[in-house]
Order: sequence, then C-alpha cells, then structure tokens
Amino acid sequence: MPLLQSYIAPPLARDIALAMRSFIQDFTNRAVFCLGAFLASTSLLSDGSQTTMGIAAVNAQTQYLLGLGIGDITGPVVETNMMGYASLAQTDTGLYMRQRSRAWIVADSSNSSNRVVMINADIAMGDTGIRRSIVANLSATYPDLYNNANIALISTHQHSGVGGYLENLLPQITSLGYVKETADAIVAGTVKAVLMAHDSLAPGTLSVGNATVVDGNRNRSPSAYLANPADERALYEYDQDKDLSLLKFDDADGNARGFLSFFAVHGTSLYENNTLVSGDNKGMAAYLYEAMEQPDVMPGNNTFVAGFTQSNVGDTSPNTLGAYCESPGESYDGMLCEFNTSTCGGATEDCHGRGPAFEISDFASNMIIAQLQVDGAQAIMNGTASTAPIEGNVRAVHTYLNMTWHTFTLPNGTTVQTCPPAMGYSFAGGTTDGPGAFDFTQGDNSSQPQNPFWEIVKGAITPFPDAEQVACQDPKPVILNTGYAHTPYNWSPGTVDIQMFRIGQFVMLIMPGELTTMSGRRMRNAIRTQLIANGIVGDDAYVVIAGPANTYAHYVATQEEYGVQRYEGASTIFGQWTLDAYIDKYGSLVSYLADNATGAQPPSDEAPPDLTGEAISLRTGVVFDSAPLFKSFGDVVADVQSSYTSGETVFAQFIGANPRNNFRLEQTFLSVDQDVDGAWTMVRSDSHPSTTYNWTRVDTITGTSNVDITWTIEDGTPAGTYRIQYFGDAKAIGGTITPFVGTSSNFTVS
Repeated sequence: MPLLQSYIAPPLARDIALAMRSFIQDFTNRAVFCLGAFLASTSLLSDGSQTTMGIAAVNAQTQYLLGLGIGDITGPVVETNMMGYASLAQTDTGLYMRQRSRAWIVADSSNSSNRVVMINADIAMGDTGIRRSIVANLSATYPDLYNNANIALISTHQHSGVGGYLENLLPQITSLGYVKETADAIVAGTVKAVLMAHDSLAPGTLSVGNATVVDGNRNRSPSAYLANPADERALYEYDQDKDLSLLKFDDADGNARGFLSFFAVHGTSLYENNTLVSGDNKGMAAYLYEAMEQPDVMPGNNTFVAGFTQSNVGDTSPNTLGAYCESPGESYDGMLCEFNTSTCGGATEDCHGRGPAFEISDFASNMIIAQLQVDGAQAIMNGTASTAPIEGNVRAVHTYLNMTWHTFTLPNGTTVQTCPPAMGYSFAGGTTDGPGAFDFTQGDNSSQPQNPFWEIVKGAITPFPDAEQVACQDPKPVILNTGYAHTPYNWSPGTVDIQMFRIGQFVMLIMPGELTTMSGRRMRNAIRTQLIANGIVGDDAYVVIAGPANTYAHYVATQEEYGVQRYEGASTIFGQWTLDAYIDKYGSLVSYLADNATGAQPPSDEAPPDLTGEAISLRTGVVFDSAPLFKSFGDVVADVQSSYTSGETVFAQFIGANPRNNFRLEQTFLSVDQDVDGAWTMVRSDSHPSTTYNWTRVDTITGTSNVDITWTIEDGTPAGTYRIQYFGDAKAIGGTITPFVGTSSNFTVS
C-alpha cells in the first residue's frame, strides 16, 4: 500500500503559538490553556513518523450508523473576558465569526447501543462542568444510548472565544469569576449539535488517511524539545508533528458527509490584542471547508460537517516566522528572541511570535494557517492522499483518576507518584504567543530562592508549598500552589477524565491536557503497543490523540522537558511523572476496548465535585439601554456610500443596544442583503469572515451605545443593489427586552 502522505507546502505557512500569560495586576497569573486532539497514524516508519500504511484491506467493509451535527455556542460577545490568553485586558467588543460545536456519532450497525459521540467545540479547552451538563442533557433524553463513558468533549483550543465557563477558580480570575451565560450557550449549542447528529444517523462507512502539512506549525519551545534523548529525536524529521490525520464519513453510496481531522497547532493565530470573538484558525478552517462543500448554504445550516480538532498541541505555534523582539529603540529590536528563554534584553514582554502574514495582519495569518489545514484535509477527501477503510466494533471506556499523590510503577519497576497541582515560575513567563510580565522568564528551574518580592506575593495568593510538595514538584520552583488552594473553591482540578474510543482499528486517546510533541509521540506509541500486544487490534492499529478534552489539567511535558522548565514544563501541574502516569493508566484500560468487552466500565476514583453551585461572579449585568434624545434604536449614525467595488469595505454605524440582552444563537446580529428581482435576500451574516460586528458603549450613565458593521466585498461578488441590516435587542429600565432592526441606505456593488 502506498505511503499515505500528501505534501502540502504552499509559499506561506507558519504558525502562531499558545498564549499563556503570567501574572496580572493583583498578582494573579494569566494562564493559557491548550492541548489538542491529534490523530496520529498507526505503523511507525523508520524515521518515527506515522502513516496508515499497513492497514489491511477488507473484503466487506463494515457499515456503521453515522450522524453529524453542528450548533451555535456563541455566548456574550461584549464585556466578557476572552478565554486562552488569560489577559484581563482582553475583553471582547464584538464578533468576527461565531463559535460552534460540531458532533459526530458512530454506532455499530449490528448493535447501535455501542456508540461514541465525538464533540469538537470552538472553545479553548474542555471542562468538567460543561461536560457534566452535556452528558446530563443527552442521557436524560436517550438514557439507553448516551452516557458518561461514550461522550467526549474535545476543544479546538482557540484563544479568541468567550471565557468564564471553566469550573475551577484559576482560569476564572481574569473573567472576574464564573460566567454562567457562556457556559449555558456552550451546553445548549453542543446538545443541539449532538441531537442533530442523532437525528441524522444513517448507514455509512469510515476510512482514515493522513497528509503532511509542512508549514502549518512551529515548535515554540525548541530548547526544551532538544532535552529529549538524541536517539529518540533522530527517529523524527521534525520537532513538530506535521501529519494531519482524517477520519472520513461517507454515506452508504460512498458520498462524503463530513470528516473529523486532527492536526497539532495552537489556536493563537489571532493575537492577544484581538477583541472580536472568533474560532481562530481551526474555526476558520471548518468554515472554509463547509462553505466550499455547500456554498449556497448559510453557515450553521450546513449538513456537511468539517472537523478540525487538536492533537498534541502543547509546544506548537502558528507563528511560523519565529519569535522576534519588538523593542523600539533597543539594539535588539527586530532580532530573534533569545533561544533558551525567549527573552529580549532579559525580559519576556517584547518577545512575540510572528504569523506567516505578519506584515499584513494576524487575521491574514489566521486565514493562511486555516487554508493549510483545509488543503491537507482536501487532499485526503479528494483521494490525492490514500485512505484505508475502517472495520470493526465500537467501544468506549472512561474512568476518573485522582492525580494528587497518585502512585504507580514504571516499566523498570520503580515506584513513583504524581503531585498535587502547582504552577512553576516559568508559567508566569508566558510564551512567545502571549508573553508574561514583570521579571518572569521561561526556563527558570533554579533551586535558589526566587525574587523575594514574589516569594511574599505567592504566599498571599496560594498556600506556600510544604517540603513534600517542593520535593515532589522538583525541579519546578512553585509560584502558585493551586493544589492546596480551595478558597473560595478549588483553584485547579485534582481529578481528571481518562477516556478512550475504539472504532475498529482506529483508537482515540482523549486527553485532559496539552501534550507536547514528544509526549504525544510516546503516548501513542506506548498505547498502540499495548493494544496490539493484548490482541485488541492488529498491526493495522491507528492511534490518535485528541485534546485538551473533558477536564482541563494544563500541560503534559516529557520528564526531560519538565527539567528544562519552559512554559510547558512549568504548566505540567502534576509533576515530572505526569506523562508516565497517563501512559500507565490508559494502558491499563485497553482490555475494555476488546471485541468481547461487555460494556462494563472500570473501577473509578470519585468524580470531581460540582463547583457551579459555589461559583462567584463579579461581573455586572446589563442594567438598561437607551437611545439618544430624539433618536431610536437602530437609527443610522453613519451611513454607507452609494457605490463600492470588490475589495472595498462597506461601513455603517447604528444606534445600538447591548448584545448581552440576546446572544441570537442560531441567528445573526447583522445581514448583508441583495436585491434579487425586487426581493431582499440575505447573502452574508455575522458568521462570514468578510463581516465584523463591533459594539461600543457611548455613555454608561445614559446606557447609550453604537454598533459598527463592516463588510469587505469579496472578489466575485455579483454586481447589484445591497443593504446592511443590524438586529438588536434593547433592555428597558424595567427589564423588558425588545427586538429592533436598523437598516442602511441601499448601495451598489459594481
């Protein structure tokens, strides 16, 4: 069988990285959260890369019951902190593209109760509370079909979405606590997507393939990667996984219904100064592919569902040009950042990763990284890259693992243990996608006392680590001892979801954190070996990683990378044996994926506590909206011009109201309408990348605000007469919310 690789290397391709943050104003940190769902191949080549070569041909491919769905999960697009960079200053002001959840169901055709649900959500990471609510909704509707074992909540790990939805306190700090509206929107849209997938279940077939996307990512911590053994590194051509793996969904007649792909690149193409809600590069890739398949269907109404899921994303970046010093007036301005610490003049603040279209805009870079993933997926879907059929039973296994002082035995017989969660000093140093602040840097594994000032500050935020915790986390110098911080509720998770899906010879490791490149490789190889050794699958096993999913437990670095203590090592919260603990636990559960498995689930630690009842929020609600004297909501403040040509941007400003009054899920805040034979037809919505929606508060006391809407006219737009409409909802002093519409003057496009 030919090597299943298609090389995608357009002229521009770089990536941009995670954007974790360090401390902010009141000495709290800004965390960043990533990991992803990565689909890796099965047979290892001599250079260590993975392909589907070796998957045996089958005489009669198994038919599965397949379902696909999509739902709008966009929460409050203004006055809410964004999730990912954990920057207090990054408060959303509008909408670039809606966030969505996409769902895929695979069921055995012979026994449809054996099924799995894969959810790929345009959010920064999975969350225990969100998943709990989704499982509760679905199991209440179909108690015999959907349960805690067979539902996976995987994230695209984008950094431009609405925040405040995670249960634990640390990621809530910059959002001023828990934002229930965000959580509710994610749950509602995700449940809708799964129910749509359920209702669309029909016989079909599956196949798997992979393409090589050379320019789509970059390692943002190459000095840590180099700490891994040289002979291990020599197995691989790159210090990043370049394979995009894809699970193709066809109907019984062989027509494509959609796919779920896996490629490791951070959702940080849009920088930390962006305040428009978006799905970043993976959300954009999904839009581009779905629009290509169904060009006449409005986004969100499509039945072809394209999934771009994360993999071992931990040390990846879409800033493919590299990290440079942006330090005007300094001698090092424009130079590459220092290799080991990612600093400029000894500080992290001016070291920034650059995307492939850096000189144009981060939005242009976002489009390039998205298109690279689209090209890779298209090569597989169109047959340019080979695919192999999937055949076999559907199985799911899930358990909870308390990672606090978890003791286990390494393959060499040594007994080791994980630690209560803690963040290291280099966590506060951030990354080249989101630099830290103050005097924190990456690569800080000093055993000497840190800055005395910060030693005092860290004790004021979380309890000082005791000798046992210090020894366990060594060589990580602890700055936030979150495993011991429980006021007003748990700062970090101590218990994580362990989950695996098997569909024939295709196995998904659904991970509760962000694995680095080498961590992902070790994880896949180890579990694949155990699957084959236990007779669960044959030599054609195809093992992939998906995450950060279900619970967000930060990073998973190798033991060697942990010793370097760059951002990823400092954010490996359970200590240096975290990866080995996961390999041990996932490996112990492979028997539950066997053909003769009864469906019974393994023993489990206690589930994480439900923290939503204790959640606090310091955000204020919408008090009221008002229009200026002698004006009405929706009135035009700045009107359009009379005519435009392709490439120009149409602008209109309206008297607005707070969009938190109505998220308009499955609807839109705006439309671009075309006059077609005397009737207005919507041709663009707020889900198109050619439009933007910006909300600005004019006066807090009077409750007045404006809304700016833009449309950049794409090449090929039909000549004709157009208008822009704005859809808003105003809240009166008494609390009544009333919808309204604003309409621009007509204009022509020539």
